[in-house]
Amino acid sequence: MMLPKRLLYWLCHAAKGALFFFLANAFSLLSLRPQLPEPWRHAPWQIGIVCFLAVNIVPTFSSGKLLARRLRVCADGCELLRLFLLSTSASVVYSLLGWFGVLPFGSLTEEPLFWLWNTLLILLIENVAFWNGIIRIYLTSVQLGIRWRVLGIVCGWIPIAHLVVLLLLIHTAEKEVRVEQEKLLLDRSRHDERICATRYPLLLVHGVFFRDYRYLNYWGRIPGALTENGAVLYYGSHQSAASVADCGGELAARIRQIVEETGCEKVNLIAHSKGGLDCRWAITHGGVAEQVASLTTINTPHRGCEFADYLLSKIPQRQQEAVARTYNSVLRRLGDTAPDFLSAVRDLTAEGCRRINEQTPDVPGVYYQSVGSRLNAARGGRFPLNFTYQLVRYFDGKNDGLVGEKSFPWGERYRFLEVAGTRGISHGDMIDLNRENFDAFDVREFYVQLVRELAERGL
Repeated sequence: MMLPKRLLYWLCHAAKGALFFFLANAFSLLSLRPQLPEPWRHAPWQIGIVCFLAVNIVPTFSSGKLLARRLRVCADGCELLRLFLLSTSASVVYSLLGWFGVLPFGSLTEEPLFWLWNTLLILLIENVAFWNGIIRIYLTSVQLGIRWRVLGIVCGWIPIAHLVVLLLLIHTAEKEVRVEQEKLLLDRSRHDERICATRYPLLLVHGVFFRDYRYLNYWGRIPGALTENGAVLYYGSHQSAASVADCGGELAARIRQIVEETGCEKVNLIAHSKGGLDCRWAITHGGVAEQVASLTTINTPHRGCEFADYLLSKIPQRQQEAVARTYNSVLRRLGDTAPDFLSAVRDLTAEGCRRINEQTPDVPGVYYQSVGSRLNAARGGRFPLNFTYQLVRYFDGKNDGLVGEKSFPWGERYRFLEVAGTRGISHGDMIDLNRENFDAFDVREFYVQLVRELAERGL
């Protein structure tokens, strides 16, 4: 009769944990040989060591079903850490019983050297398993991020806390493996459908103070998800900080370049934050309206940010210029040819956007749509959005950490994304800035479905 798979899994897991335990306590257990039954008296400890090394190399065969090597390594690391916790817990109980004379070895006061060697062996075996596991998940997990990695290092020296953090590390890494495997299976199942194969290629346009691929992938894992489902992608490659007019001019030139080099006739623009304003300017004033099929703006401040007006009105001009010089210097090093920090900021104010909207009407024949989202609480955002959330909320109401809800809508269709719970969806979440998975919102699948809808429109 075949054992259920789940039961078989736990039996194998218990067997591996027992192997670690017996090898970790081999010094004292070998002393028991005269008292052991005949089959165990001449136990092949050498075979146990070989098995221990084998488990450290290949902790579990089930990880072989995972579709990505990174996930396989991460899953194996989690398995080793679970075995470490199981074996270490058993070894601690076993040692305490021995130290106090419950086991037939002599207590710690009677046989201190005996228990010293046994403890050293435990530390050796358990450390091999621990470091093998922790290195694997530290090198392969994306979801641990800097925060959990630092907590793991700091709390590793604090009793009890280190066990709690280790359990959280395992939980986070295991959940990542499960979620990413499901994503890979989903993409594989629909690979031949090419649901993101739009008639015209996509041009992704970044927001202010960032660049597309210089030092940082602005769009996180989104481009990979889109291309896996058939999309053809290009990037704006414009400056990170300049006026809407200047950035719009650069984008118009970029659109012409793509159309001329590929013969694609038109492009679909997907723009985040200030990039949406830059794109609207390029379409209306850049002479490329006939080469743009659609514009989708993501969390774009079409009506500006009133808190930006407030800050500019309160900060003296001299200080504004000093900050601008510092930023412009840094932005030049990052690739901008003519950065203009203050012009970029002024165009994001409510007053600046009123002027831009008056000068930049939509062009007939181009499909305009927009998307916005909101944070539910400041702690739901990542730095610095958790700090700016309350300030923006005071001036602009519900917001994503930078832009207020009333500023998002533009075009024929508008979607406002909200999720239950305390987290919400931040300005950075909408471009997968932190590469973070959370239960209520899958940003990669959101973009896949967004582009699928463009394809279904024939764009």
